[in-house]
Amino acid sequence: MDSSDAAAVRAWFHQLADHVQAVDFKGARPIFAEDMVAFGTFTDFMTGRDNAEANQWRNVWHHIDGFRWRPDIRVMVSPDRLQAVGMGVFDSTGYLQDGTPYDRPGRATVVLARDTTDAAFVATHTHMSLFRDVPTRSFKNKPEKA
Repeated sequence: MDSSDAAAVRAWFHQLADHVQAVDFKGARPIFAEDMVAFGTFTDFMTGRDNAEANQWRNVWHHIDGFRWRPDIRVMVSPDRLQAVGMGVFDSTGYLQDGTPYDRPGRATVVLARDTTDAAFVATHTHMSLFRDVPTRSFKNKPEKA
């Protein structure tokens, strides 16, 4: 695997973390394909970036803190270097209804694609889920980035 491809996939994951932490939906849109397919906590199967934002991102990003990836993001890249899969474990803090914080770890598999090897990767598929026994709802309410 070309080390620059692995670095580009890991950079994508870190971009996502920055957008989640900032509750920056508008800024995150370009790193996802418009016709992406996603699985998540709040919707079993959704097609389209707008659906992912409305039904998944907006149910999570406002309500958590400290979203970050653990260092060991795994990467696989196709022989033509136009498609990649990244797999990572994330940590964040969720909040019970009474405001009590709790650890909110989970994992993700992201399929990424690009038209040329010098283009940035965009996500065509995401599957993000919490680890077992982690509460799915968090009740903090942070404002969206303007």
